[in-house]
Amino acid sequence: MRQLITFIQKEFKHIFRDAPTLLILFFLPLAMMFLFGYALTNEIKKSDFGIVNLANDNFSKEFVQKISHSEFFNFKKNFHSQHEIMEAFRKGEIKVAIIIPANFEDDLTHLQHAQLQIIADASDPNYAKTLVNYLDNICNEVIAADNPLGASSAINNSLVSLTLLYNPQMKSSYSMVPAVMGFILTLVCALMTSVSIVREKERGTMELLLASPVKTITIIIAKLSPYFILSCINFITILVVGHFIMKVPINGSLFWITFLSLLYTIVSLSLGLLVSTIAKTQLAALLISGIVFMMPSLILSGMMFPIENMPLILQFISFLTPARWFIGAIRKLLIMGIDVRYILKEIIILIVMAIGLLTISLKKFKQRLE
Repeated sequence: MRQLITFIQKEFKHIFRDAPTLLILFFLPLAMMFLFGYALTNEIKKSDFGIVNLANDNFSKEFVQKISHSEFFNFKKNFHSQHEIMEAFRKGEIKVAIIIPANFEDDLTHLQHAQLQIIADASDPNYAKTLVNYLDNICNEVIAADNPLGASSAINNSLVSLTLLYNPQMKSSYSMVPAVMGFILTLVCALMTSVSIVREKERGTMELLLASPVKTITIIIAKLSPYFILSCINFITILVVGHFIMKVPINGSLFWITFLSLLYTIVSLSLGLLVSTIAKTQLAALLISGIVFMMPSLILSGMMFPIENMPLILQFISFLTPARWFIGAIRKLLIMGIDVRYILKEIIILIVMAIGLLTISLKKFKQRLE
């Protein structure tokens, strides 16, 4: 029994001395519970909306108030024309807009027929569909309460004119192809780069570089170049398959789409290089890459779940996730076809990330070699 207890104590000491194992045992379950419990939700809350109120009557004011007090929407501003609304969509200020025509209440009361116009950004079709359903329900509630003929008559005699921008067919591929592009680039660049370099350390071949006259920058470029080239091939493959097979349009400038993808590739390579300077084993590199890069790329980037619904702490973490800025920008270029000036914020953030991460990674890599 004493021997058994001694061996058990020995195993516990091995576990507690191994940081990657401790992360797997304690941090990973907590992180999974927190992320999957709070971030993975199909509910949409506090989505920004705008309105053009041409009626400005009691019904329209009640309607706007009803939407504003809803947990699903956040009133952004009043617009004066459809042109202003379209500009707000291009800037990403709103997700949905409502146009209330003049004499709406009179038409509904006297003619038993009226029409609202809802305009939604359908570049993410599931998001747009949910918002439209929320608005339709609120609209019917207000009309039913205001119409003396009752709810059934109000719903049947009111007509909502729906305009879906950028993706009128509501195809999910329009949303998923840009997202998958960001995920694959992260996988190839960050994960594979970190594991490849750490593998060299484990085998001892990295030590041979210390005795060679090769400069540090040469070693780094040689290590990163294959993955940069493979990422470029993956980018072209995804673009070609998405456009010609999945029928996803390329509405924006191909030059800026390529520039943005190459910029994100550099950011991902820098992340992989940074992990390789921290991790001592391939297991540790896989663990760090999986928790720090892959999981946030899936959950916190807006790829699958709306960021607006997440707790503030997760929203803050998403700001530090490069995939969030890339996926958001590539959707705007690829699907919405907007001008590059509308994604300058995302480009600047990715450039700052690339410079910062590359500087830190190069410095730490050089220190490890020395």
